[in-house]
Amino acid sequence: MARFGLAESRNLLLLLLVSGAIWGLAELTDEVLEGETASFDRSLLLALRNPVDHSDPIGPRWVEEMARDATALGGILVGVLASVGIAAYLLLRGLPRLAGFLLASVGGGLLFSSLYKALIDRPRPDLVAHYSEVYSASFPSGHSMMSATIYITLAALLMRAQPHAAVKLYILVVAVALCLLVGCSRVYLGVHWPTDVLAGWTAGIGWATLCYFIGSRLGFLPQRQSELQT
Repeated sequence: MARFGLAESRNLLLLLLVSGAIWGLAELTDEVLEGETASFDRSLLLALRNPVDHSDPIGPRWVEEMARDATALGGILVGVLASVGIAAYLLLRGLPRLAGFLLASVGGGLLFSSLYKALIDRPRPDLVAHYSEVYSASFPSGHSMMSATIYITLAALLMRAQPHAAVKLYILVVAVALCLLVGCSRVYLGVHWPTDVLAGWTAGIGWATLCYFIGSRLGFLPQRQSELQT
């Protein structure tokens, strides 16, 4: 029997991550639809509010302003502008297939999030005041999914261009920290249930991993580090 090489091991890990994300999203969706997460959602959402006045998030006013700034990092406008800007840079670098891969990944993630929201049609939290304007259904969190899709995808591309393990780890940590910041801000601002955010993270990571796997297999991603390095 032939031994697994590095590429085969990586592909297997990617497929396991995608399978785990699909399973996790399906389980979360089932629990939410059956109302099994109601107690968890309510207790965690209220834990971030003044017990005397649920319209007041815990912490000083500057924390509320920082939360609003942080939540914008997962917004559609920021995500689209960043993706288009980076795609234009890749085109100028002579990497049109990679630019198309990035735009397809982000666009597909946005479409999936919108369709899944419409399918589940979960109402927004009604226990607390919303500190950010919302116009769509609650599950999964679009900000959480899009931040995971965009930042994990970009991190994967940057890590592919780096030969040093420490630099790869740093890039991954920064991407994960941004995703956590965006998701937590959505709960803090009262516009999402905690399980909305968990589902968004799960879907975003799964989608980014699936796109990376497909892009790698179809040759959309450069095979040499020098192609991505400046």
